[in-house]
Amino acid sequence: MKELFTIGHSNHSLEHFIKLLLTHRLSTIADVRSSPYSKYSPHFNKDVLCNVLRNVDIDYTFLGRELGAQRSEDDCYIDGQAKYDRIALMPTFQRGLETVLQGIELYRIALMCAESDPITCHRTILICRELKKICPDLKITHILGDGTEEPQEASEKKLINLHKLQPELFGDLTSTSGLIEKAYDLQAEKIAYKKVPIEA
Repeated sequence: MKELFTIGHSNHSLEHFIKLLLTHRLSTIADVRSSPYSKYSPHFNKDVLCNVLRNVDIDYTFLGRELGAQRSEDDCYIDGQAKYDRIALMPTFQRGLETVLQGIELYRIALMCAESDPITCHRTILICRELKKICPDLKITHILGDGTEEPQEASEKKLINLHKLQPELFGDLTSTSGLIEKAYDLQAEKIAYKKVPIEA
């Protein structure tokens, strides 16, 4: 079975972060941050992280241009807010998904972003959602800050509960899959990047 991991660097120390990676026997980190820098945790800046990972034989790949949530394409925005359904259609984004799917054939990969909770991050709400559409049998596991694992299916149940969705007799919410898709849509609206208006 094809397998993919995700992880958020959060405010971890580098030592703790590396321990999480080694414990889960990861061979490659795919950085999906739009900007591979951290104001609050500068040890997760791209160059620093690259060097540290190299020292423990873990490869680093930057995929923020392809899979990041802050897009340069104007078509991805409505009224200044990024729309995940539009991002998903971008050729660059689709190429990023293909890169990940090709990579997991050879390597044990984790998508890395900043947020600790997978359901508050585009790595889950956008990237993993789209990957499952392409490859339904893909096993996705989110590595939490304490080292425990959360399957994508558990994240989806959390999303349904978060948005207090209940099955309905008619319409899109009659099935579990319908509830999951609605929960994804609601969470995307909640967390998607919003451009800061430029003051005159």
